[in-house]
Amino acid sequence: MAKRRPSIYEFAGGAEAFLALAAATHERCLQDPELNHPFSHTSDPNHLEHLAAYWAEALGGPARYSESLGGQTAMLMVHAGQGSAPDFPQRFTACFMQGVDDAGLPADKKLRTALRAYMEWATRIVDSYSPPGAKVPDGLPLPKWTWTGLVTAKPKKALSR
Repeated sequence: MAKRRPSIYEFAGGAEAFLALAAATHERCLQDPELNHPFSHTSDPNHLEHLAAYWAEALGGPARYSESLGGQTAMLMVHAGQGSAPDFPQRFTACFMQGVDDAGLPADKKLRTALRAYMEWATRIVDSYSPPGAKVPDGLPLPKWTWTGLVTAKPKKALSR
């Protein structure tokens, strides 16, 4: 029987690693002149824990964010209509990748490539909802990202009666 490859979440170090990554990325964003304002004005005292839970779930960890914080729709609603810097996706991805180093995640090329690809994709999604008046659809599933990229959820089959 073939050995199962660990998820990105597992390989990176689990919950503790993702909390360290959220803290390190947040700190990097505070140091960035374009990202500083939104990150220095968060009113959520649990922002780092929520960010860590979101990334963890998206990258193969437990579904804590979807189960307790509203999933993809809730995350996008936090960011919708807030505007963004013209180069937000690139700036945030750079802070995230520096955070990967700062948090001490494994220095594995495949891990770093997968994390960068995920964040480049994810920041474009968030940025697409940044214009004033942007509307977020209800019930969006939290996207899942694996070593090979985005995994599209299979539609649920209707129950036969």
